[in-house]
Amino acid sequence: MLAKIFPFLAWFKDYNLAKFRLDAVAGLTVALVLIPQSMAYAQLAGLPAYYGLYASFLPPMVAALFGSSRQLATGPVAVVSLMTAASLEPLATAGSEAFIAYAIILAFTVGIFQFMLGVLRLGLVVNFLSHPVVNGFTNAAAIIIASSQLSKLFGVYVDKAAHHYETIWRVILAAFDYTHWPTLFMGALAFAIMYGLKKINPRIPNVLVAVVVTTLISWLTGFEHNYVANLNEIHSQEAKENIAKFNQTIMAIADLGEKRANLSNELDKVIKEYGKNSIAAIDIKHDLQVIEVRMNRLKELAHNYRSRLRAMKFAGVETESGMSFWPKDNVPSGVETDGRVWRLKVKNKVLQTDKLLMMGGGAVVGKIPAGLPTLSMPDFNLSIILKLLPYAAIISLLGFMEAISIAKAMAAKTGQRLDPNQELIGQGLANIVGSIGKSYPISGSFSRSAVNLQAGAVTGLSSVFTSLAVIICLLFFTPLLYHLPQAVLAAVIMMAVIGLINVSGFIHAWKAQWYDGAISIISFICTLAFAPHLDKGIMVGVVLSLIVFLYKSMRPTVARLAMHEDLALKNAEAYNLKECGHVAAIRFDGPLFFANASYLEDKVTELMQTRPELKHILIVADGINDMDASGEEALSLLVDRVRSAGCGISFAELKENVIAVMKRTHLWEKIGEENIYGHLEDAIEDIYYKTHTDRTGASIYECPLLSYVPK
Repeated sequence: MLAKIFPFLAWFKDYNLAKFRLDAVAGLTVALVLIPQSMAYAQLAGLPAYYGLYASFLPPMVAALFGSSRQLATGPVAVVSLMTAASLEPLATAGSEAFIAYAIILAFTVGIFQFMLGVLRLGLVVNFLSHPVVNGFTNAAAIIIASSQLSKLFGVYVDKAAHHYETIWRVILAAFDYTHWPTLFMGALAFAIMYGLKKINPRIPNVLVAVVVTTLISWLTGFEHNYVANLNEIHSQEAKENIAKFNQTIMAIADLGEKRANLSNELDKVIKEYGKNSIAAIDIKHDLQVIEVRMNRLKELAHNYRSRLRAMKFAGVETESGMSFWPKDNVPSGVETDGRVWRLKVKNKVLQTDKLLMMGGGAVVGKIPAGLPTLSMPDFNLSIILKLLPYAAIISLLGFMEAISIAKAMAAKTGQRLDPNQELIGQGLANIVGSIGKSYPISGSFSRSAVNLQAGAVTGLSSVFTSLAVIICLLFFTPLLYHLPQAVLAAVIMMAVIGLINVSGFIHAWKAQWYDGAISIISFICTLAFAPHLDKGIMVGVVLSLIVFLYKSMRPTVARLAMHEDLALKNAEAYNLKECGHVAAIRFDGPLFFANASYLEDKVTELMQTRPELKHILIVADGINDMDASGEEALSLLVDRVRSAGCGISFAELKENVIAVMKRTHLWEKIGEENIYGHLEDAIEDIYYKTHTDRTGASIYECPLLSYVPK
């Protein structure tokens, strides 16, 4: 019982100092990869980089302690990070305090969902996400993730559009207008280091080396070059006018947002008191719609002002009091500039005219709060949890599928026994406990798990060492990460997701069944088209999979049998075999239930109409593994119809549970025990003598059910 509640107790059976050393080395090796990766993935999730570290110090340890896999490395991963951003963007601005709070609540909700699935032994629910759907989604997600980092790689800033492809087009246009070449160089250098070291020796922590080298270069060269300017230091009337109009628009949006919040609260009260169809409620709903329309117009206006300000390029001039900035193409003659191209940093909030951030260099991670986050329960809001629940369910299933797939792959190498439900409990607890430590949703990582296994991890204690290493980093080494270029984090993400692209998965699915290949391709296209609303792409795939499943269930294979040359009864149509004119042997492949009961009847009726010399129908029932009331009723009607047409009907190789249904409903007596056979051979031999006696001079071996007769 203790081992069930605390699976980690099994680690210490036959544990020794040599295994302890292996776990320690593996844990530290994984931490060297995890620390830079987690910061990159946090930004992919729309959070400040250091939240990746917060998601890396409790979850790896908890998931290892309560999961079933001893080598699975848990923490921030690309797909779950992307899903987190996609889930929360409709609710709050990325990086804002509200966004961070929602991300923590989402982690808790995901954890509860996974934990409950594990406790209730419902791990099989993950099968609703079929392999073709996951393959299509994963390939699309990899492209979305990689392309979402292009703005950081080129050093440009754009607003996100309604669709991801529109955002990428904005990035391309901005990059053509202006690319910050030092930023692009940093990204390219990181790519070269990671790719080169991976080829030379996969054991070298290539991500860490890339981070260390580029951070040093950034620090030594003054890669980040910012200046906090006053509006009077900017000598551009156009810029001043746009700043004023932008601020005015943002304040108007904030005012409308406050009115919307007040009206929403008032609407809740009115609905409780008078009902949702009351005149007062309808009036408030109308006012809310008007506010929504006005806000959308103002947001579009703010986007236009923000785009204009971001597109402006300035030349910096050093003065006795600091700096002054002139439009790059309108610098007064005789004025010497510093040679840099300066841009105004514009976010989705009011610009403080006495603290305008001018950027003359590249973007870096910046200041990371030293120390561990305060441990506290997330601030729960029922309405927010209900909004997040559909996304939490999808993230839970996707994250678990990723984790269990990795764990199974490693278990195949180590021979370890896996318990999917225990793994759900471990992942669920990791998300729950992680949310208390300000984590966003996490899952098992393929790349870090591979590193863990290659480094010789024996037990989950390696993940405990990983967590300890992250804690040490948070306590003592965060100042060293200040100058880490954002372009390098973008390169880290892009390198990591290259492995997610799997074109052969589409080909494999198509070869297995054409419709599986089609579902995979449609899921891929829909995920790309609907991005950033990734849940829609998954739902399209799931619905298509269910439609195919229902169609196949409603129309199972009804095979007409004849003797094959290998002396086995096989599908006559598939193998081009001649069928007996007097006896039809039919095999029904699938459970006989309400959705397909009439299909069997239709097939038998069709057979009787096309074969006028038919004397007997033998239903080979070894494929019928279950039968409900509708199936039993259909069989009863079929027996009546066949016999009323002057044909005989028999059954062979019935399953025990089907026989039990027949006996309970008295269908067994109706069919007659003499017409029910335990073995197919006995049935064919007996029926042959009943149906072929009128044929003069016929040999027993001429019947296609007894000997091979090609068409």
